[in-house]
Amino acid sequence: MSNDSEYIKIEKLNKYYGKAHILKDINVSFEKGKIHGIIGRNGSGKTQLFKCLSGVVIADSGSIYIDGKRLYKDIDTPGNIGVILETPGFLSNYSGYKNLEILYSIRNKKDKNTKKYLKEVLAKVGLEEAANKKTGKYSMGMRQRLGIAQAFMENQEILILDEPMNGLDNRGVEDMRKLFKELRDNGETILLASHNKEDIDVLCDYVYQMDNGVLTSYAG
Repeated sequence: MSNDSEYIKIEKLNKYYGKAHILKDINVSFEKGKIHGIIGRNGSGKTQLFKCLSGVVIADSGSIYIDGKRLYKDIDTPGNIGVILETPGFLSNYSGYKNLEILYSIRNKKDKNTKKYLKEVLAKVGLEEAANKKTGKYSMGMRQRLGIAQAFMENQEILILDEPMNGLDNRGVEDMRKLFKELRDNGETILLASHNKEDIDVLCDYVYQMDNGVLTSYAG
């Protein structure tokens, strides 16, 4: 078991695509139960770091530890992680509720409480009135809300959110900020990348900067 200050620990992580050095010797620890913000321009390496952490991409060298267990050695996949990495994709001919139900049932046994619980999840992201609407009719912001619901609906201990406010109006941004704070206060660890400095300032307990594949603490 790791201590809380090193709940997620990355050591000497490197990733290449051909000759391009995308992640350069990343060394960082993320504390449990906090919101950690990462800022940086497009192409700086934020998304690639998140993909490595979530098991979507395998780094070329270095180590990732989650709660003291090394990824790809002690555990095959980081199963306690909820992720938004790109614009969420859903089955357009099914409702928002049905999409969540299908995804939820992959790893959870349905019971008499499932419907009530998933409706509560939809309400938390402001989609209670659109629960039975086909996602093909959803706006970008509504799809983003549904993606956030998917990310946390299984009570994941870690959320990795790459630009989670994309497509949201001002009300949506405020709703999601409130939700993320609530999740953090319930003990979840959140890694969040955002172009919006206000999101970072309002939400994050710790802030880092990614520039050309190098991650450093953000000095302001």
